[in-house]
This record gives sequence, C-alpha cells and structure tokens, in this order.
Amino acid sequence: MKLWRITAILLIIATGCTATGGSLPTAAVVEPTRELPTPQVISTRVPEAESAAKFFLDAWKAEDYSKMYSILTSLSKDAITADDFSKKYRDTAINMTLQELDYSILSSLTNPTRAQVAYRVTYKTVLLGEIQRDITMNLNQEKGYWLVEWEDGLILPELAGGNRLSLDVKIPARGNIYDKNEKAIAAQTDAVAIGVVPSNISPDDEANLLLLISRMTGIPAPWIRGKYFGTENYYINVGETTRSQYMEYAGALSNFSGVDVTPYNTRFYYEGGIAPQVIGYVQLVPAEELESYQRKGYLGDEKVGVSGLERWGEDKLAGTHGGALYVIDPQGQIVTRMASVEPVKSQSIYTTLDRDLQAGVQKALAGFAGSAVVMERDTGRILAIASVPDVDPNLFDPYNVNFQFLGQALSDPRQPLVNRATQGLYPLGSVFKIITMAAALESNEFEAQTTYNCTHEFTDVPNLTLYDWTYKKELPPSGMLNLQEGLMRSCNPWFWHIGLELYRKGLGTAIPDMAKGFGLGSATGIEGVGEDAGNIPTVETEGDATNIAIGQGTLLVTPLQVVDFVAAVGNGGTLYTPQIIEKIAPPDADPTFTFTPKIRGKLPVSEENLKIIQESMRMVVANARGTAHRTFSSLQIPVYGKTGTAETSVGDQTHAWFAGYTDYKSPNKPDIAIVVMLEYQGEGSDWAAPIFRRIVELYFYGQMSRTYPWESTYYVTSTPTGPATPTPEVTATPKKKK
Repeated sequence: MKLWRITAILLIIATGCTATGGSLPTAAVVEPTRELPTPQVISTRVPEAESAAKFFLDAWKAEDYSKMYSILTSLSKDAITADDFSKKYRDTAINMTLQELDYSILSSLTNPTRAQVAYRVTYKTVLLGEIQRDITMNLNQEKGYWLVEWEDGLILPELAGGNRLSLDVKIPARGNIYDKNEKAIAAQTDAVAIGVVPSNISPDDEANLLLLISRMTGIPAPWIRGKYFGTENYYINVGETTRSQYMEYAGALSNFSGVDVTPYNTRFYYEGGIAPQVIGYVQLVPAEELESYQRKGYLGDEKVGVSGLERWGEDKLAGTHGGALYVIDPQGQIVTRMASVEPVKSQSIYTTLDRDLQAGVQKALAGFAGSAVVMERDTGRILAIASVPDVDPNLFDPYNVNFQFLGQALSDPRQPLVNRATQGLYPLGSVFKIITMAAALESNEFEAQTTYNCTHEFTDVPNLTLYDWTYKKELPPSGMLNLQEGLMRSCNPWFWHIGLELYRKGLGTAIPDMAKGFGLGSATGIEGVGEDAGNIPTVETEGDATNIAIGQGTLLVTPLQVVDFVAAVGNGGTLYTPQIIEKIAPPDADPTFTFTPKIRGKLPVSEENLKIIQESMRMVVANARGTAHRTFSSLQIPVYGKTGTAETSVGDQTHAWFAGYTDYKSPNKPDIAIVVMLEYQGEGSDWAAPIFRRIVELYFYGQMSRTYPWESTYYVTSTPTGPATPTPEVTATPKKKK
C-alpha cells in the first residue's frame, strides 16, 4: 500500500509538470485528475507548443513586437528590453526592405517541459526578392505556459551571435518631368536664387536693372518692382533661374548694384513652377514616413515627391533602388553578402502640358483667385491647367536662399496649394444653362423656336419674386426670345420657366439626370491629379427646380468637369476622360505608357438637339446681342461659349465664369475647350471672357492682340496703387467650397 501511494504521488507530480503545459494564446491549465494518465496523453501536448510558436510568428507577420515580446521566457526578457527587441526587428526589416513575411511550420518536438518547433520563413523584400530560411525555435514551460526562448537567430539565422545586417543602397538618378514637346518642367540642375536689396538699387539704374532681371527670369518688370515697393526689407525674393540662363546675363548684371544671386543645386522647377499644384514638389523624406520609405530601399536622406505628379509617379521617377545586403559581425567586419541586385533606371514623365501655353495662362490669371483649364476638344489632353494663387515649388528646397519666404507664401489665406481647377467646388451659374437647354429639348416639351417673354421679373413661383440680370444692371429686359436666343441672352426667367414647367409636369429629375449625363456629380477619372466629384442636388420643390435651372442652389462643380462637358458639346457628344500624362519612358528605351484617348461616355442628347445647342453657343459670341459679343469682336477664330455669373454666400459677390470651345479646324493646332473661373470677381462677361480670349490668342497665335479692359499695358493695371501690379486683387477672401 505504501509503495502504491508513493507511485501515485510521483505520477500526479509528473502529470502536473506535463499535462498542465499550455500556450499563451489559450492560457489553458489542465488540472490533474484522480485517474492515472495514459501514454497517449503525451501526444496531445505537441499542438500546445505549436500554438505558442504560431502566436509568436503571427505577431511577427503583423509586426506586433510587443505581443511577440510578451511570450518570451523570463531569461530572454532579462537579456533584452522590449524596446531593444522591437528595434532589432525593425532594423532588420529596414535593411532587408521587408514588405511582407510568411511562414510555415515544418515539425515540432515536445518533451515534458521543453519543445522545439521548426519553421520556414519567407521574407518578401522590395529590393532583394524573396529570401527563405529554415529556423528552429526553442520553447520552455514557465508557470504552465509555453514561452519562447529567444535569441538573434530567430530573426534570421545569420544574425546568431550578435551579428547585424547592413544594406548598401544604389540609387538611380531621379527622372525628369517634361511637357508634351519635351521641354523640362522639373529636373535636377544647377540653379541660381535671385533677390534684390532695394536700398542698394540706384534710382537711375532701376528700370534697366528690372528689365534685365525680367528677361532672365520671365517675370514682368512691374511685378518685380511691386514686390519691394514701399517695403523696408533688406532682401526681397525675386525668383530662381538655371545657372546656364543666369550666365547669359551675368556680365550685364555685374554693372548694377542691388541684385543678389546665390548658386545651389536642386530639383529645379522651370518658369517659377509650371502648373505647380499638378506637378507638385519634392522634399526630404517626412519624418513620420521615414521607416516606410526605408522599407522600400531608400536611405532616408533623399528628396521624394510629396504632392502632385512628383508623388503620384514616385515609383517611376525614383526608379528601382539596388543594393547589396551584408551580414556584419559585432566587430564591424563583413561576414558574408547575403544578396545583391542592380538598380533599375528611373523613368521620366512626359505630360500633355504645353509649357509655354501653361506659363502664359498662369500669367493671364495673375492677381486673381481662380483657375483655367485648356483641353484638346477631341482627345481629352490637358494642355494647360492653372490655379491661382500658386506657390513657387523651388521655395521648398532649404538650400535655396529664398526658402525663407516659403512660410509667407503658405500663410496666404487663399490657400495657394489647393488645385482650384480640380478640387475647387463652385456653383456654375449660367454656364449650366447649356445643360438645362439640353434637358428642355430632350423632354420634347420645348423646341428651339419655342418663345418666352423675358421680362425683369419672374413671379411664377407663389410668394417668390426673382429678378433677371438685366434688372440688376438697369438694362432694358430682353423681351420675346426663342429658346436659342434665351441662351444667347442668358435670360434667367426663360430658364426658371423651363425648370418650373418640367417639375410641374412630373419631370423634376430631367435636369439633374441631364447634369449627371454631362459628367457632373462624379469624378472625371483624371489620373495623377486629385479631384472632387461635386454635387448634383435632388429637385424636391419648385424653388429647387428654379435654382438648378440656372446652376444655383446646392449644385457644385469643378472647372475640370465643366471644360470636359463643354468639349463634349463641341466634338459631337463624346465625353473624354481628361488626361495629363502623354507618356512614361526610361532613357533610351520604349515608353511603358503612351497616351491614348479614353472615352468615358456620350452626352444623352440627340445629334439634332446638340446642333441647336452649338448654334446657341455661337450666338453668345457672334450675335450683336450675345452676352460675350463685345469681348470677342474682331477675333478671327470661331468661338462657341457661355458666360456665367454665379451667386455666392458672400453678400452680393459672384464668381465669374466663361466656358467654351473653338472650331478653327487648323491643320497644325487641334481645337480646344477652355474654362475660366474667377472667385468673387463679378460678371463672367466682364472678367472671365477677356481672359478666355487671351488664352485663345496665346494658343493659336503665340501672342496677345489686346490688353484686358482693366490693363494699361500687358500685365499692368490701369489704376495701380503705388507700383504697377498684376491684375486686380480679389475683393474677398476666397473659400474652398465643401
């Protein structure tokens, strides 16, 4: 009996030492039973050790290093802190350029208090492809749990004994960004920062000095003087130019005092920034993204694209980094080279932009807040896309002495980094009447020759009196007009009548549906450029019906959407996806991408009705009573367009619109669609239409034929305050519409 009791106690103790062993994920503790264990019980303990190993490896896959550390043995934790443990894994991931990790269990062996689990790890890296290693993990039981006996070799066998990894990175030169004619927009080059010290400028030499700087930089002389007139600053930023361009004028500049030049090497943005909100800029890797970039094979001290095409095309512009991965012992000596790969040359991005036209459009908008887009009517190519105010992207380089003025530029409350052409949301005003006219004709409730008496007032909605624009401008009412003349005169009562009649006849969705058919209310799909979708409201009341009919209410559009549907009207009804990329190509090799027009839809308008709309848009410009006739008189290029003046929530201030297309049929210049939008500036016919005309002249003629009504000479206002300035300042602080 005594022998039996001793044997039973020993078996119970043995059972407590083995059957109670569990993995941390389940935390199972098996209480000893009164029955004697059988030999088969031992085989059920193997999955418990595997479960602990899987817990550890799954946490590794998820990069949850704290969870991994939580199941280390007490001795392992004594040997390494949680922070150092995490750092070892992060450093390894960075040096391997690890993007993903996978594993599989190969075998396991369990003794009463110890276990071994063999597994295969697949490291999926950016630079070095896949690397596989077979590793064995030792586990111990502590307080009823299986815990990992950790050492460096569990990360990678080569790291056993305190070794570490070192990656020798090879970085290809960054690709350039060009316009469609292969003129550089952004490229690495030697540059010169230019400024003036006003107190050192001789009054007798000022005019000649400014003219010389203007020729060197392309900045109009009056604008340069406007930067420093009336200030007491010691140094005033003018801009930047390439070293080669500067050297052409260096000799002449040496004869003048007051000009300051500082050379530096940089990612240079020509013309002070061509479409800067679209092209973007580079900066040093942001601190919060450092590890992410290092995991892609970056050293961390490179400049990377942080906005625009520079960011969108980072993987193409930066090329594929190469490198060699070495194992280094604790004394700093190379143990072995694990893997190596050669870098792949970067690619350059060739945009659809015309650099000279783009620079001209930006100058045409200077001084306003707004945007303009020029698109090939029959392909969807974007030739120019300007948003003002903007920021010189060269200022983002801290090695540029003019970097000190970046904060001043970014503090502009008009948000110069916002791309108003694709992200600005605005009521469209009377340009929307093109869509209302299409809905009217397609409803079969109206015809081109249907007439309506356009008076000053519209009182068809009970308890509501609306006034035509002629009333507000104290002009005679337009009188009896057919539908085409209604668009030509932009008669508000005519279009309120259309909206109201369609609503009352149960066709309240006709106008919103037509707007969606014209591409409004959804993104255009332009690649590489951020854009907003806008909003097409639901018509639920008679007030809604009249509002949407003239592009007001809660209707919101982007200028890009407008130029897109206007182009479709002009080309016969095809909605193209706007595109900004002409091709992407490595040096001396075939392109990896080439532009092809992309059709995204067809206007839901019959050929006959589309022709009626086209004729009406021509009347806006060509007919003596058209709202834009005065602006386009004497222009030999056929223009089809529509003025727009959109009410805003800021008092009586309005956005000025003009949108249209050409039908010149030039063998050398494809016809274009253009939209011009100026925030809080007034009438579209007064402000946007003249800028539209200038853009047409720049595109077809390469020069301007007349000054704006508000200019005394090109780029100089007729009533400047102090120095001559660009176009008039905006009369209110613009807000980005939500």
